[in-house]
Amino acid sequence: MEIKLTINNEDHTLSVEPGMPLLWAIRDIVGLTGTKFGCGKALCGACAVHLDGQPIRSCTFPVSAASGKSITTIEGLSPDGNHPVQKAWRKHNVAQCGYCQSGQIMSAAALLERNPKPTRDEIRTAMNGNICRCGTYNRIEAAIADAAEELS
Repeated sequence: MEIKLTINNEDHTLSVEPGMPLLWAIRDIVGLTGTKFGCGKALCGACAVHLDGQPIRSCTFPVSAASGKSITTIEGLSPDGNHPVQKAWRKHNVAQCGYCQSGQIMSAAALLERNPKPTRDEIRTAMNGNICRCGTYNRIEAAIADAAEELS
């Protein structure tokens, strides 16, 4: 089946099974490998991308359900890697192993899009379910708070 996707403002026509997880279409077919596979059950957040501006877990989201919608991956968040969240991530040296970071950043960017001045509790609630095996949660919270300051 041919499925038309718009990923990072570029149109793609893919010949894939409609039930294929969006993650595999993004990584294996389109070749954008910034979005990571973590658990395969939508529990860890490593696979987070934006679908029409909302964060989704792409490892369980069928590619057919993304047709006609705008998909943004970590590669499309900022062409030069200077989105306020990405800059704050570097400032706070958030990444340790780095594996979860694209999903964390995508979830954080979506939070700040809908709530530009979140409290610490709102940050924790929004980021709940994004797992960091290295435990950099305090740096993640501080980076998001800094990014919110830059955006305001």
